[in-house]
Amino acid sequence: MNPPKTDARRHHDPQVRGFASDNYAGVHPEVLAALAVANGGHQVAYGEDAYTHNLQGIIRGHFGATAEAFPVFNGTGANVVALQAVTDRWGAVICAESAHINVDEGGAPERMGGLKLLTVPTPDGKLTPELIDRQAYGWEDEHRAMPQVVSITQSTELGTLYTPEEIRAICEHAHAHGMRVHLDGSRIANAAAALNVPMRTFTNAVGVDILSLGGTKNGALYGEAVVVINQDAVGRMKHLRKLSMQLASKMRFVSVQLEALLAKDLWLRNARHSNEMAQRLAEGVRAVHGVEILHPVQANAVFARLPHEVSERLQKRFRFYFWDEAAGDVRWMCAYDTTEDDVDRFVAALKEEMAR
Repeated sequence: MNPPKTDARRHHDPQVRGFASDNYAGVHPEVLAALAVANGGHQVAYGEDAYTHNLQGIIRGHFGATAEAFPVFNGTGANVVALQAVTDRWGAVICAESAHINVDEGGAPERMGGLKLLTVPTPDGKLTPELIDRQAYGWEDEHRAMPQVVSITQSTELGTLYTPEEIRAICEHAHAHGMRVHLDGSRIANAAAALNVPMRTFTNAVGVDILSLGGTKNGALYGEAVVVINQDAVGRMKHLRKLSMQLASKMRFVSVQLEALLAKDLWLRNARHSNEMAQRLAEGVRAVHGVEILHPVQANAVFARLPHEVSERLQKRFRFYFWDEAAGDVRWMCAYDTTEDDVDRFVAALKEEMAR
């Protein structure tokens, strides 16, 4: 008996796009093409391949001569490995209360990394030296987890951005207390595009020690990387990555995606486009009476408040998530493949539902 024939198109309509997450987007065609090239023949496993070797030079071009990339499977893995790399067993991480490591990683930093998260409420998702000081104390108190790392996100979970000067101030403050600085860069490309500066301007140039470099939200199939900038802050990363179940045997297929994004300007083109679509969406939404934009639209996210029942009706037409369902807050994300027509149809649908 012959197996049934399948057609991928019957499982979903490839013309349908929503505003739930930039993770919903497919793989950029240039990344798919790079994967096809890397697929030929045999390459050494576990990171000794030519693509991973070449990626190191590209990473140094973006993040300085001391930078070294350790490709991993996903963003949570990147964050947990990176934070473990700069903490002791008794260490703690200071982060914003809204940080992804605190609210969206299923307790992985605590359960898998053995890390204590010391959170700080922030109005805009951003830490400051003054906010850090709410948790930066008690280093010699054996009854308290020792603050050893400050973790920031760029762009933040609320779609806001740190300026390079703000990150420099955080790094100087943290280092003065003997702490390291980790940057969660799952959307680092969107931040660089919005600020119109190279990624190095707000990472190695201002004192960031280690970062999680995103690829999936910027057009990759899967895969991120831990980028070690301060080699003195980290030891035995290869062993830690393996221990954390983040060592890919066929690593060339992670590395070639990051190579395709970062070797030229694909990462920037994708990020600029998704940012531009978010700006277009925000402009359209501002014209709708009864809808409030909650945070400055600085990257590829729009946070808004509107009647709960309107959101529920609108969700039947476009996928998106509530951010705070009790308050009626929602998040709309744009991706590298979001089109102007997608945005305009969404705004038109929003107007229709608000008028009902």
